Amino acid sequence: MREGMFIKKNVDKWNRYQQQKTDDPDETAERFITLVDDLSYAKTFYPHSRVTRWINGIAASVYQEVYKTRKEKYSRIFSFWHTELPLLFKKHHRILGITFLVFILFVSIGVLGAAKDETFIRAVLGNGYVDMTEDNIAKGDPFGVYRDDNPFTMFVQIALNNIFVAFLACAGGLLIGLGTLYLMWQNGLMLGCFQYMFFAKGLGFKSIMVIWIHGTLEILAIVISATAGMIIANGLLFPGTYSRLVSFKRGVKDALKVMLVLVPVFILAAFLESYVTHLMSNTYGKAPDAGLPVWAGAGILLLSFAFIAWYFIIHPIRLHRKLGFNKNI
Repeated sequence: MREGMFIKKNVDKWNRYQQQKTDDPDETAERFITLVDDLSYAKTFYPHSRVTRWINGIAASVYQEVYKTRKEKYSRIFSFWHTELPLLFKKHHRILGITFLVFILFVSIGVLGAAKDETFIRAVLGNGYVDMTEDNIAKGDPFGVYRDDNPFTMFVQIALNNIFVAFLACAGGLLIGLGTLYLMWQNGLMLGCFQYMFFAKGLGFKSIMVIWIHGTLEILAIVISATAGMIIANGLLFPGTYSRLVSFKRGVKDALKVMLVLVPVFILAAFLESYVTHLMSNTYGKAPDAGLPVWAGAGILLLSFAFIAWYFIIHPIRLHRKLGFNKNI
């Protein structure tokens, strides 16, 4: 982008930041983040320009406002989770929506394949897993797979595995998104076959109540990690007004921020699968008296879905509107 176009695109914003002070710590933090991005771009392409020094001066004054006391340092941490990350998600909502639709397509293919051919389920899930599940169903304990003698070991293994798969999905973006699509394909087919297997046995509602207690966070977090991979791929394939290298670096930076928020989500999902899903499997298994009430399981499932919908979709949109951002910011 030519310097003149860069200035024309952003000059009104810079003047507003310089002339109109704000007492809102969230807006102050967001101004600083925006200015740092602009300053980084200006230093890259116009290192000796007066506009670069001007932006640096504005950023310095905002920096003093953000970090002037220790209390505001903690406010910065809060603003990162409350403001910066949600605005980042809003920026990439289009990619999130497309990724979600592609994943639903892959799940649908898994369901249709399983419905058309029983051997398809075994090809996707493996004979051992299918035989074990059918044996559990025959014994009246359809969700016995979620019962383990050592829930803590199960928790650690599940958390590490899910985080590893999520980072693979993200890193798949380095292969222009092909690696990410492959992992989505695998997980989508497995989910479609897995759910169809229970619905075909008349256990559809029970499977939702058991599996999606942890699956709501786990599966949706996998989709969001795939979105991170697609953000990287988008930076590589569609650099826009930036050079391909700068666009790639910006994409990687955004993707890593997305992955940062997913780590605690995967840990919580692993905890639910190891301890709570375990109880819910008793409800529909051989020990209903030792199980979890259905209303409690439904409440956890709904709260998990509400959290994902609020933090990744609703809150970013509301925050974006509240701050009055436009496409140039």
